[in-house]
Amino acid sequence: MSGFKQFLLRGNIVELAVAVIIGATFSGLVQAFVSDLVTPLIGAVTGGRQPNFADYSFTINGSRFRYGDFLNHLLTFLIISAIVYWLIVAPMTRLISLFDRDKAAATKQCPECLSDIPAEARRCAHCTSELVPESEKPR
Repeated sequence: MSGFKQFLLRGNIVELAVAVIIGATFSGLVQAFVSDLVTPLIGAVTGGRQPNFADYSFTINGSRFRYGDFLNHLLTFLIISAIVYWLIVAPMTRLISLFDRDKAAATKQCPECLSDIPAEARRCAHCTSELVPESEKPR
């Protein structure tokens, strides 16, 4: 039982639970935004007889196809995807590229074994070959 308790109280589990709760709340907020503001605006602009196209549907052989509800969900998905991309994915990509650039500037490649070593190293930690600093190389 103590192992299970330790598993539940690890930081990753708690952070994941918080992320799920915030994500569900955010999804509800965007769903309300789309269904209460965006779709009525689109319905008004397109001149539909219904002010909210969430109720748009057609019937074939007694089966009702609610394409307006699908459009609401599609708009919600697109808005959430755009927000997640612009607020999370794009900044994280930039941050990772900055870290990679800093790492590339702080390391060099050993000419003997081709492993990455610190830029200031005089001997490779992997193959122990001596390295000549750039300032001491003949021109």
